[in-house]
Amino acid sequence: MDHVASLLLGLGNGGVFAALAVALVLTYRSSGVINFATGAIASYVAYTYAWLRDGELLVLVPGLPTSVGLGRPLGFAAAAPIALAIGALLGALLYLLVFRQLREAPPLARAVASLGVLLVIQSLLVIRVGVAPVSVKTIFPGERWRLGSLTVLSDRFYLALSVLVLTLALTAVYRFTRFGLLTRATAESQTGAYVSGVNPDRVALLNWMISSAVAGAAGILIAPLTPLAPATYTLFVVPALAATVVGGFQHLLPAAAAGLAIGMLQAEAIALAADHSWLPQSGSAELVPLVVILVALLATGRGLPVRGTLVRQPLGRAPRPRSLLLPTVIGTLIGVIALLATDGTWRSAVIGTFIAAVIGLSLVVVTGYAGQVSLAQLALAGSAAFTLSGLTRSWHVPFPFAPLLAALVATVLGVLVGLPALRLRGLTLGVVTLALAHAIEAVWFRNTDIVSASGALVTQPSLFGLDLSIGTGHAFPRIQFGLLCLAVLVATAWGVARLRRSALGSAMLAVRANERSAAGIGVNVVLIKVVSFALASFIAGLGGSLLAYRQSTVTYESFTAISGLTLLSTAYLAGVTSVYGGILAGVTAGTGIIFIALDRWVDLGDWFPVLSGLGVVAVVLVHPEGAASAGHHLADRLARLRGGRSRSGGKPAPSAPAQSVAAGDVAVQDMAAQHAPTGGKPAAVAMADATSETAAVPEAGTAVDAGTAVDAAAEGAPGLDVTGLTVRYGGTVAVSDVSLGVPAGRIVGLIGPNGAGKTSVIDAVTGFTRAQGEVRFGGQRIDQLAPHQLVRRGLARTFQSLELYDDLTVEENVGAALFGTRGEGLHRALHAALDLVGIGDRADRPAGELSQGERQLVSIARACATGPRILLLDEPAAGLDSTETAWLGRRIQAIGRSGVGLLLVDHDIALVLGVCDYIYVLDFGTVIAEGTPAEIRASRAVADAYLGTTHDTPAVIS
Repeated sequence: MDHVASLLLGLGNGGVFAALAVALVLTYRSSGVINFATGAIASYVAYTYAWLRDGELLVLVPGLPTSVGLGRPLGFAAAAPIALAIGALLGALLYLLVFRQLREAPPLARAVASLGVLLVIQSLLVIRVGVAPVSVKTIFPGERWRLGSLTVLSDRFYLALSVLVLTLALTAVYRFTRFGLLTRATAESQTGAYVSGVNPDRVALLNWMISSAVAGAAGILIAPLTPLAPATYTLFVVPALAATVVGGFQHLLPAAAAGLAIGMLQAEAIALAADHSWLPQSGSAELVPLVVILVALLATGRGLPVRGTLVRQPLGRAPRPRSLLLPTVIGTLIGVIALLATDGTWRSAVIGTFIAAVIGLSLVVVTGYAGQVSLAQLALAGSAAFTLSGLTRSWHVPFPFAPLLAALVATVLGVLVGLPALRLRGLTLGVVTLALAHAIEAVWFRNTDIVSASGALVTQPSLFGLDLSIGTGHAFPRIQFGLLCLAVLVATAWGVARLRRSALGSAMLAVRANERSAAGIGVNVVLIKVVSFALASFIAGLGGSLLAYRQSTVTYESFTAISGLTLLSTAYLAGVTSVYGGILAGVTAGTGIIFIALDRWVDLGDWFPVLSGLGVVAVVLVHPEGAASAGHHLADRLARLRGGRSRSGGKPAPSAPAQSVAAGDVAVQDMAAQHAPTGGKPAAVAMADATSETAAVPEAGTAVDAGTAVDAAAEGAPGLDVTGLTVRYGGTVAVSDVSLGVPAGRIVGLIGPNGAGKTSVIDAVTGFTRAQGEVRFGGQRIDQLAPHQLVRRGLARTFQSLELYDDLTVEENVGAALFGTRGEGLHRALHAALDLVGIGDRADRPAGELSQGERQLVSIARACATGPRILLLDEPAAGLDSTETAWLGRRIQAIGRSGVGLLLVDHDIALVLGVCDYIYVLDFGTVIAEGTPAEIRASRAVADAYLGTTHDTPAVIS
C-alpha cells in the first residue's frame, strides 16, 4: 500500500506532464515542430495568471512597465481565461512570425528556432520577475482523503482529472469535427491539403493557439502546488517529451496517460531511493523519462512520424575541404596572434573560444557528418571533466595521459548514448539524448554522494617540468595554457577536415543522407553510427578536459541539459556541417570572444540571453542551414569562376550518350580488375574477352542470343536463385510464391504492370523487406543477411527513387560505395565506375544539380563500383530519352558480358526485350509468364496483364 500511496503523490506532476505532452502533440501534428519552448510558454502563462490574481497584468515587452495595475485582484474564473487567451495569442504570434516561415526548413532548424524562443521567454521572465519562487493562490481544495490506509491529496487528484477531461474533450474535437479532419489531413500531406483547397497555414495557426493554451493550462494548474520559478517549468519538457514519444507524437490520450504515469513513477522512484541505499539517491526521478522513452522507442521501433511536406529539405551541405595546409597555417597564426595580443578577460575569452570550438567540432562529426542529432555532447564533455578530477586528484595520473583517459571514458559513455541510434534517427534520437543528458546531470553531476557540493578539483597540467596551467591571480590566464588549447583545437579541426575527405567521412554522409541507400551500396550503417558517436564523444571529452583545466574546479552548472540545448543551437546556427561552422560556434558561444566584446562594448548585462535567443531565431529564418552556408556558397562561386577561367577556350564536355563506347569498355575492365570474383578465370581477362567485340554490341531493342551472351570465362561464377518468395505488408500479399533465377553473365528481365510487386521482389532479395522463401547466391542461403553484407558478397542494386546524396558530388556519391578501399585501388575503381556510364566529366558536380538522366547514371555507377557479381537494376531507364536509353542498353550488355548477372526491372518494354536473355512477368505479385524475349513478345497472358484482352498482342509488347 505504501507503493500505491507514493504513486498517487505523483498525480500532480503527472497531470502537468500530460498537459504539456498534449501541447507537444498538437504542435507537432500541425506544423512538424518539436517545440522545446512548451515548458517556457507554460511558465509565462502561469506567471501571467499569478499576476492577474494579484490585480496586475504582467508585461514582458522591454521598455514598458513590468506590470499594469487592474484596480483589484481577479478571481480564478476571470484570471484563468485571460491568461489562457494571452497564451493562445503568444502561440499565434510564434507561428506567424517564426514557424510559418520555417515550414519547409529542415526539422532540426525548426527545433533550433524553438530553442531560441525558449531562451527569449525564460530570459525575459528572469529579467522582469526575478528567480525567487512565487507562491500562487490555490485552485483546488487541499484536502486529505483517506481510503483505508491510503491518503490521497485532493488537489493532485483534481488536477489530474482536469487534464484528463481536457484531453478527452480535445480528442473528441479532433476526431469528430471538420477542424480535426483538416488537421489530420494536413499532417498526412501538405501537398494534398493545398490541392484540396485547404490552407495548412491556417490549420497550423489554430493548432498553435490551442497548443499554447493547453501548455498555459498546465502552468496554471501546477502553480499552486509547485512555486513558480522560470527554470523549473522549462525542465518539465523532458518528461513531457517522454510521454509524447509514447503517444507516437500523434495520439492525445496515450500521451496524456503516459504523462500521468511518468509523474507517478517519479514519485515512486524517489520513495524507493529513500528506502534502498543501492539506488541512486540523486536523480532517480530523472531516470524515469529516459527509461520510458527507451522502452517505448525500442519496443516499437517507431520514431517521429514523417509528415507530408512540399519539399524534402536535408540537413545542409557538408562541403569537402579543398585544402588543409593553408587553412591550418592561417588558423594557427590567427590563434597565436589573438593570444599574444590579449590579456586578462580578453585572453580568457580567446581561450574559451578555443575550448567551445573543440566541443562544437564534436557536433560537426556526429550531427553534421553522420546526421545523428545528439543533445548530449555537453554532458559527455562534463563526464570527461569530472573523470579528469578523479584521475588527477585521486589516482594522480599525469598530463597528457589524464585528459586522454578522461576522453576515452567519454567515448565509452558516448557509444552507450548512441546505442539508440542503431534503431532511431533524426530528432527522435535527439529526444533520447536529451533525456540521457538530463539523467546524467542528475545522477552524476548534481549527486553530492559522488561530487562535492563545492565542486570537483582538478590538478593543473604540466609536461617535462613545463607549467601548462591556466594560472591564478595576475598570471591568469597564462599564455601557455592558451597555446595548449589552441594546439588541441588545430589538431582536432585538422582531423575533422581529414575525416570529411576520407572514405569514412563519405560513408557518414551517406548514412546521414539516406540510411537505406547507404546499406544498399555496402555501408555498414550500424558500424558507421557507432564510430561517429565514438569519435564525437572523444572530441567532446577533450573539450571537457580543457574546460576542467580552465575552471580548476568542475561544477554541474557548466554541463546542464539546458546548456546542451544551447550548444546544439549555437553549433547549428554557426554551421554544424563544416569545420568552419564548428570553429564559428566557438566564437559565438557564451564563453567566446563575441560575448565578451558585446559585454564590454555594449554592456548588455542580463539582456544578452534575450538577444542571443532573438539572434538564434533571426539566423534560422535567414539561413536555415546555418550562417556558414553563406561562406560555402561564396566559396563555390569563387571556385566556379576560377574553374571557368581555367577551362576557357576548351571544348565542351560531351554528353553521356556521345561518350566513346570503347572508353566504357575499358572502364568495365578496370572495375573487373579491382573486384575479381573468386574461382574461374580472372575477371579482367573475362572482361577483355567480353568487350573485345564492341562493334558487335546491338542497339537497345534488339534481342541478344542467350547462348552468346555469357563468356566462357564467367562459367562457375555464382548466380542468384530465388524460390517461393512471398512478401506481405500487414494483411496484403505483395509477392506470392515467386521463383526466379539470375545466372552469372545473363541479363534477366522482370516486368509487369504498376503495382505488380517488382520492387518488392528486389527489396526482399536484397534484405530490405522481410519475406518468406529461400534466396541463394552462389549456392549459399543469404536471406538472413543484412543488406550491406549482401553487397560485400557481390549482390548489389539500384533504387527506383535513386536515393542519391544530392549535397555530395558525383565522385563522392560513387566513392561512398568503396568504403574500405584505399589508395590506387580506390582511384581506379571510382573512375572506372564513372567512365563506365560516361559521366567522368561530371565527377565534381553535386548530384543535386544533374538532370534526371544523369542521376540515373550516377545510381548505376555507384552500384557498379561495389564490384557486383549479381546486379539488380530497378527502373534504370526512368527519365532517359530514347537516345540515352539505347546507350544505356549497350552499357547493360557490356556489364553482362563481363560475367556479371543482371536482373533488370523497367517499364521500357523495348529496352527489356532488347537486352535481356530471359524474362519473368509479374502480375498481382505472381509470375504469370516466363521465357525468352520472343516467347514473352508472343504471350497473350502478358498482353492481357498490361492492357487487357481486347488488344493485339504484338502491338502491346513490340
